[in-house]
Amino acid sequence: MDRLRIGVIGLGWFGEIHCDAIAGIPNLELAALCTRTESRLAEMATKFGVAKTYTDYADMLADPDIDAVSIVTMWDQHTDPTIAALKAGKHVFLEKPMASTVADCARIMEAAKDAKGILQIGHICRFNPRYRAAKEAIDAGRIGKIVSMSSRRNIPAAWTPTILNKIGPIVGDAIHDTDLMLWFTGDRVVSTYAQTVDVRGLKHPDIGQTMYRFAGGASATLETVWCMPEKTPYDIDERMNIVGTEGFIQIQDTFPNLGIADADKFGSPDTTYWPMFEGVRGGALREELSYFTRCALAGEKPTIGTPEDAMAALEATLAAEESARTGEVVKIG
Repeated sequence: MDRLRIGVIGLGWFGEIHCDAIAGIPNLELAALCTRTESRLAEMATKFGVAKTYTDYADMLADPDIDAVSIVTMWDQHTDPTIAALKAGKHVFLEKPMASTVADCARIMEAAKDAKGILQIGHICRFNPRYRAAKEAIDAGRIGKIVSMSSRRNIPAAWTPTILNKIGPIVGDAIHDTDLMLWFTGDRVVSTYAQTVDVRGLKHPDIGQTMYRFAGGASATLETVWCMPEKTPYDIDERMNIVGTEGFIQIQDTFPNLGIADADKFGSPDTTYWPMFEGVRGGALREELSYFTRCALAGEKPTIGTPEDAMAALEATLAAEESARTGEVVKIG
């Protein structure tokens, strides 16, 4: 078998980007689409030239010609299709957050134990070359023991009104930096304190500020602002500082590594995660899905994006949200 036939479950804006990326990977075939919204299903089937379409994921999973699925539904709708897909013998790529509760993560992990297919969780930042280079430097001992970390992941307000009615900035975005910090330290979070700020009166607050204490003694701060002003000239302001006993690492992405000024505005578009070049999605998402494809075709469990790591990141961010609600430090484990 030299090609993986994959179906995408969930066709929101990011499900469509998944389809774009899949269409550009030579040994990955976009073979089926699934969403409950029939008009959206027809639109995406036409755009990507996909003949097999489903409004019920169970029907897709019953198709023996589908080898794998990419699950890009909302985070609180991950568990049932993931477990069903694993039971059906499919390889599963599951977008982050892994689930909406730690208990559901455990259910997914139990289903994956004896499954025929592999399970990978889509923590895309691990495929950002800057974070990968940082990980290599840390593993080589170049900065000594990590003692402090800080991150910023801020996005314009225009992106977020719909999202904030579904998920907050701590679980929605700080989970990326949480996962990276767990990866870099090889440690676990033992306590967290967080505060949020409600700017626009949506279901979830616009801003999350989080602090972690790690078992090995390191501390971390994470900033997630989902209401940057309208004229913000970039899609994301993403930074991380990692301080060790013998050195430090600074990472800055997207702002402003490419700036384009035209008649309308100055902007700094994404060049890392899913940029489009000559009609094909590239970047970290392509690398992530390519890695998933290689693992699935080889029958090897992924070592990046493991469910154990994803559950640890979710547990920490959910604890941070609890801290923000209660005003108290929340201990983990």
